[in-house]
Amino acid sequence: MGSQRSAAACPRAFLAIQQNDRATTMKPSVLRMLTAVASLGVGLSSAACNAYALDAQLDCQSSPHDFIAPLLDEQSIDPKPMRIEANSVNAFRPSRGSNLTAFGFHVYAVFGYEQNDPMFKQGSGQAVTPPTYGVVVTGSAGSVEASVRRAGSDADVHEVIPLILTAIFCNGH
Repeated sequence: MGSQRSAAACPRAFLAIQQNDRATTMKPSVLRMLTAVASLGVGLSSAACNAYALDAQLDCQSSPHDFIAPLLDEQSIDPKPMRIEANSVNAFRPSRGSNLTAFGFHVYAVFGYEQNDPMFKQGSGQAVTPPTYGVVVTGSAGSVEASVRRAGSDADVHEVIPLILTAIFCNGH
């Protein structure tokens, strides 16, 4: 399942500011990882039109390997993780010029982990289960969630930095 180019309109960093009161099932260790990724200097910038859309892969029907491998093969993400959490979640930075998007939002990080998969480096602690993969995008949780649901994805959405960065992720498979 490869990524697809999209001629959709350029994403906007702040479409609508909404409260996300929905309870989340994301593990605290994954939240800490996403917050750490965001604190690595992820700032706001405009996304380019004709971006490399990851929407289809975020339907939560794939494995972390099936999500990450094509991005590595296509050199859309740097092969060396920018961060490896204690729980073994690997965070990858998009390659220069890759212009990755998810549901119309600019992607700042791609992450994943699948136990016993040599593609992912081990962290120093207990590995996260079940397998997980996803992206961190620019946008408020409310606007990102609305876009994800309109697309029919079952991905979980969680605010990483209020009104700025949001994670879209899948667990299982």
